[in-house]
Amino acid sequence: MAKKNKVKKTLVEQILTKAKIEHIGLQINALEGIIPDGITTDQIFKTLALTGDKTGPVIGIIPISAHLSEKKLAKLSGNKKVSMIPQKDLEKTTGYVHGANNPVGIRQKHNYPIFIDQSALDLDQMIVSAGEVGHSIQIKAQDLADFVKASFEDLVE
Repeated sequence: MAKKNKVKKTLVEQILTKAKIEHIGLQINALEGIIPDGITTDQIFKTLALTGDKTGPVIGIIPISAHLSEKKLAKLSGNKKVSMIPQKDLEKTTGYVHGANNPVGIRQKHNYPIFIDQSALDLDQMIVSAGEVGHSIQIKAQDLADFVKASFEDLVE
């Protein structure tokens, strides 16, 4: 019998499956423009790790085509200012390399505050990284927010 060419689930997908949270695993590499048919870039969100001058790490999730307003995120998170975590410190801080940061995995290891741009609520499903470059998950925004204890806010410039 021929083996099925089954894509191995990422740890993030395993966590969501175990928690009985509906999601779909996708092969997407938005950094290289590899996006399956039927998916638009406004559905794809990036997970940004920043550090606040008062609170330490804070996570902002915004549409891939948008720019984060650091001013808005600072105010929401109780900081005077926030700044992107340098790429060399990213894996040490979140557990993930650039392009693989995701709210599910980060929440499993850390209790960082997580904020999702409110535009996600306008979509039926949003897409975020699944913890490995080139792997993503499609999930209902509210399901994701509930699972990672995130709030919906206006985060973009």
